[in-house]
Amino acid sequence: MRRVVALFFFLCTAVALSYGAAPPQVVTARAVLATDAVHAGQTAKMAVVAQVQSGYHINAHIPSLDYLIPTRVTFQESPSFGVEKVVYPNGTSKKFSFMKGAISVYEGEVHVGLILSINSSTPPGFYTLPGKFLYQACNDHACLPPTSVQFQASIQVVPLTVRLRPVHTAIFKTISFK
Repeated sequence: MRRVVALFFFLCTAVALSYGAAPPQVVTARAVLATDAVHAGQTAKMAVVAQVQSGYHINAHIPSLDYLIPTRVTFQESPSFGVEKVVYPNGTSKKFSFMKGAISVYEGEVHVGLILSINSSTPPGFYTLPGKFLYQACNDHACLPPTSVQFQASIQVVPLTVRLRPVHTAIFKTISFK
């Protein structure tokens, strides 16, 4: 069975590459904070909001089968910011014509939560933190090669005397940071 599936993925990749065109970008991603700014020496909640194009799905972070490519979020190393925790949503179990059983996937809008630590020596100011959303997209007939989409988190560090205000509350209600 693994050989059949591996051959299927190889053929899909070969067909896509033989046309000489890059595979379509079926996922967009952006990063948002739970507050309008952050304080140095503390933690902050962040979400990566990915939008999977209609008609496609991507594998969940914990794929149902060993050979499926998991969805992952990564960030460039930074002296000012660190990622303490990443919270991926549960996938939805779906059956597709090319699989014998159901697999765990994401479709539509996907919210990945993160706990971001801000270095205590980070001075007030505006910062960007580059990241990547790695995935493999499939539709009901074929899978595209694994790829990633880049995004940047815009972060404002303010003095401890500045009160932080909640933003993007609807997104953060969907993420369990427990």
